[in-house]
Formats: sequence, C-alpha cells, structure tokens
Amino acid sequence: MVEYLGRYTHKIAISNHRLKDVSDGHVTFSAKDYRKGGKKQTLGLTHKEFIRRFALHILPKGFVRIRHYGILSSCKKKVLVPLLHKELGKPIVKEPPPLKHRKCPYCKLGSMVTVTIFDSRGPPKIWLKRLKNNAPNTTP
Repeated sequence: MVEYLGRYTHKIAISNHRLKDVSDGHVTFSAKDYRKGGKKQTLGLTHKEFIRRFALHILPKGFVRIRHYGILSSCKKKVLVPLLHKELGKPIVKEPPPLKHRKCPYCKLGSMVTVTIFDSRGPPKIWLKRLKNNAPNTTP
C-alpha cells in the first residue's frame, strides 16, 4: 500500500517527457503498467479522458504534496536511516554490471573512462559547459 500511495504523493501526475503526441483530439503518452511488472507502454486517450484522469491527481484545497517527511526528512535521515539498517538489516542491492568502455571516437586508440553517470534529466548546466570547453577540436 505504501508503494502504491507513494506514486501519487511524491510525484506530479505526469511529467513533460512522458508526453509523446498531442493532436487530433488525442493525447499519447508513456506509462508503466504495474500489473505487468512495471512494463512501459504507450497509451492514447481522448483530450477529455486525459484531462479527467489528470484532474483525479489534483489535491483538494488545503492539502500539500508530501516531500521528505519523518524518517526521510533531511535533518533526520543521516541519523535514523543507519539505525533502521542496524535494526532491520540492510537491503540487498544488486551491483550493476560493469560498464563496457569503448575506444575513443577521436584517436581510436585510447579507452574511454566513465567519469560520472547522469540521471534521466541529463547533466547539470555546469557539466555541459565543461564538456563543451574540453571537447577536442575536430575541424582540420
């Protein structure tokens, strides 16, 4: 039940990157089917049905969306989470497989090394500037 409610209390109803197409009275977007193990699928709805479903996620006046509250609040997390791990045992997390590095696209000799991995939102703006400034000049 916590997992189910968490989808609605911690996130917005639909983010812009999930919208695929809006045309001819229909809205097409990507969605996860939790009945099929979280498999992603594309869903198409009429404008009216899309707005009706979206409106179901609008909180009533006086309610606020839960952020990090209780044991996950910023001021308590550093102290409480280790205590919970000690009491309940640490969750088992599978290590991701090692990344397979490839040859450098410029010199074709050296191996590329992972410096950092960005989340789905992409690199922060400061990283974009650094990457642009450090990219080798490919013009002859």
